[in-house]
Amino acid sequence: MRILANDGLVDEAQKYLKKQGFTVETEKRDEDDLMSEIGSFDALLVRSATKVTRALLEAGVRNGGKLKIVGRGGVGTDNIDLEAAKELGVIVKFAPNGNTNATAEHALGLMFAVARRVPFAHRTLMGGTWHKKRFAGVELFGKTLGIIGCGRIGQALATKAGAIGMKVIGFDLYRSIDAPLTYVDTIPELLAQSDFVSLHCGGKDPVINVEEFKQMKDSAYLINASRGKNVAEDALYEALKTGQIAGAALDCYESEPKREGEPFVNKLQELDNIVMSAHLGASTRNAGIRTGMEIAEVVTGYLKRGEYGNSVNVGETVEEEGTEVYTIFITHEDKPGMFGKFGTLMGEMGVNIRENNSRKLGNQVQTVYMVHAKPTEAVREALASIQGVTRVSI
Repeated sequence: MRILANDGLVDEAQKYLKKQGFTVETEKRDEDDLMSEIGSFDALLVRSATKVTRALLEAGVRNGGKLKIVGRGGVGTDNIDLEAAKELGVIVKFAPNGNTNATAEHALGLMFAVARRVPFAHRTLMGGTWHKKRFAGVELFGKTLGIIGCGRIGQALATKAGAIGMKVIGFDLYRSIDAPLTYVDTIPELLAQSDFVSLHCGGKDPVINVEEFKQMKDSAYLINASRGKNVAEDALYEALKTGQIAGAALDCYESEPKREGEPFVNKLQELDNIVMSAHLGASTRNAGIRTGMEIAEVVTGYLKRGEYGNSVNVGETVEEEGTEVYTIFITHEDKPGMFGKFGTLMGEMGVNIRENNSRKLGNQVQTVYMVHAKPTEAVREALASIQGVTRVSI
């Protein structure tokens, strides 16, 4: 089977895929070449640069096209038409864990940079002028950090910020009980309390716009290392220029160049109370290896074993991450017909199966079913009564 990594792939992941028997190509195709060749590949791996449109997906499956899966290195899937993929029978998987630490560290680094005015001091020294009083900053210790979007990255940032003495509050549609922060009920409540606000959420509409800037302290700093569209840049420009907030640090923008070395023009560059970086949140060697290996493994799992883990357009999507699922562990003999019996019984008893995975366990097999509603004791007893089953645990 052929895999195209159109946005590149680290050597370690390439070696892994080749060892699994796949042919891997990493030469980037432009839009026209990609459209003409995509049907000859079984898998397309992308990061944020390649746009996986409905037209591209259709080209991958029509007239006997082989495309079965799109793998996204990272957590965001804004550049992939998930609905079109679902309609066309193309699975979309992501690699959400590899970038977590790198992005959380970068967000914290941006906070330090803008609060202590490091880039501005650096620029004047490189220009040959010594300034000290001009660049007096503020400490992060003792300040309140408000995190909007408390998933993997938000929680990782909360842990790091708490370790340096910040009070951390958060807002999220799905609240994790174990999150290292205190939740508030609304975004306005978070904005009113926060000295620093860091965004780690998805969506296509601005989270921070004119009204939200009015709700922030005039001494507050805004950090965005998630998605450019999370912040309305015109509103941010006015807030920074008029002193409505103290400063901002951005790693992503409403409009970004598509290729390395292209010009970047943004009116925010006029201001002296903003720090800007070029979408570097996940740009570490460590994160590249972790993400590359993770997406290589999940794509291999689907192509070779039919595993659906990390799928974002099958059953629950990324946005429904907070939906609860339950597990049923069945230890049973390794013989034909067992899965059919399990599926038939659970269907008759109204159990909605999300997915299942199996592994050898000595001379037996352990199969784990993930289901959408908490199974009853009656379901457990019925499964345990099937001939060949040695143990069922819920």
